[in-house]
Amino acid sequence: MLKVYNTLTGKKEKFETEEAGKVKMYVCGLTVQNYSHIGHIRSAINYDVVRRFLEYLGYQVDYISNFTDINEKIVKRAAEEDLTPAELADKYANAFLEDIREFNIKAADKYLRVSENIDQIIEMVKTLIDKGYAYEVNGNVYFSVESFEDYGKLSGRNLDEMQAGARIAVNEEKRNPLDFGLWKKVEPGDGWDSPWGEGWPGWHIECSAMSMKRLGATFDIHGGGVDLIFPHHENEIAQSEAYSGQKFVNYWLHNGTVNLSGEKMSKSQGNFFTSREVLKEFSARVIRYFLLSRHYRSPIDFAYEKLEEAQTSLERIENTRKQLAKVLSLDIDSAAENKEAEDFFEKIVKKQRAFVEALEDDFNTAEAIGVLHDLVGEINSYINQKDFSLNEKNFAILEETEEIFLELAEILGLEFELESAAAAGNDLVDPLVNLLIDLRDKARENKNWEEADLIRDRLQEIGIEVIDTSRGTEWEIKEAKDDN
Repeated sequence: MLKVYNTLTGKKEKFETEEAGKVKMYVCGLTVQNYSHIGHIRSAINYDVVRRFLEYLGYQVDYISNFTDINEKIVKRAAEEDLTPAELADKYANAFLEDIREFNIKAADKYLRVSENIDQIIEMVKTLIDKGYAYEVNGNVYFSVESFEDYGKLSGRNLDEMQAGARIAVNEEKRNPLDFGLWKKVEPGDGWDSPWGEGWPGWHIECSAMSMKRLGATFDIHGGGVDLIFPHHENEIAQSEAYSGQKFVNYWLHNGTVNLSGEKMSKSQGNFFTSREVLKEFSARVIRYFLLSRHYRSPIDFAYEKLEEAQTSLERIENTRKQLAKVLSLDIDSAAENKEAEDFFEKIVKKQRAFVEALEDDFNTAEAIGVLHDLVGEINSYINQKDFSLNEKNFAILEETEEIFLELAEILGLEFELESAAAAGNDLVDPLVNLLIDLRDKARENKNWEEADLIRDRLQEIGIEVIDTSRGTEWEIKEAKDDN
């Protein structure tokens, strides 16, 4: 049974959808003014796994996200790059889509843009004014937090305490310092026409209008970073429920921050690595694995040393996948003993159940990765037994084990593709390496350890690892590391 931690209630709850078999899910996207940083990618990867696991459980998922493609920061950055705001937004929205493909993140079913939903936003603001929840002053429209009785229910904040701590700026137009903008007046030519004059939407109203337009007044999951709980998501709830008179979202999910030197990674603080910078040093798969190694609600400390540790850990999984594939390519020995194949497969099935149970417990990827390593350990122990050989029964079991392994890895978005030396672009590598391996085996038979070690070491120098197993000598091409 899937249980999800709901920020709104502060506890794990049984997951039940508005519509049987379908999940309606909205995740806050980017303000497209620069390249994505690792904090953005962590959020995208976390909710990608949520989506993948829901699909694994049989749900049909409608996954929606957004691009904020107009605000002051975009206008300023566009001027710096000698682009129009629309050109700048397109540039960085497309860059983000390229980035998520690199990280094996499934694209949203729809990316909604603010500039394409202005009519919906204006209609929502008008309705809030008509219902007495909002007011206009000098072309600006504000939401009155005092008009919404449940304001603060997501963040657990008390309105009176928030008001006591607020500071009112000189010439403040707001009736209450906590009132937030729904529509902002801008200079002529910079915005859109509205009943209150030319302007553009406030940040919070964008997500409410666009998500409800696509998913309805009430939907299942709203995701985002923990830093969005207040004020962004708190304000979304207030304006959405005031507008529709219905509950806005059933489950609020919030992922933890990525920290650098103990501080939250942030564009505004200049304290961040873009995903493209990190990809120059590590593969997308290693970065993805690292970011999933912590529970999505927990903060994660970013450091290249930790990525190196993740790379080593991931290689252990990858090596087992390669060894298993090699075992399945061996000739079947009909006279071979069973080697307790049924007991082995029973352990694999238990690990499969444990993996699913980990993700059913609020999408605990950290625990799921631990189970995946346990499963890999069981495979290694079985196929590396002394005198192991393949028979019809354990061949079928190992084939099914491989399917289970790949299926679980796919839920995490971790792909382990096999690539032969020939596929890598050199048809001569396989036979030449096999010839050297044969020469090394003969040297070992003759107890010529110096020559055997020399062949192994020289192969390692050119990126080929020699592995001595109970089945004989095996080899693999190690992934090249970029020293730039």
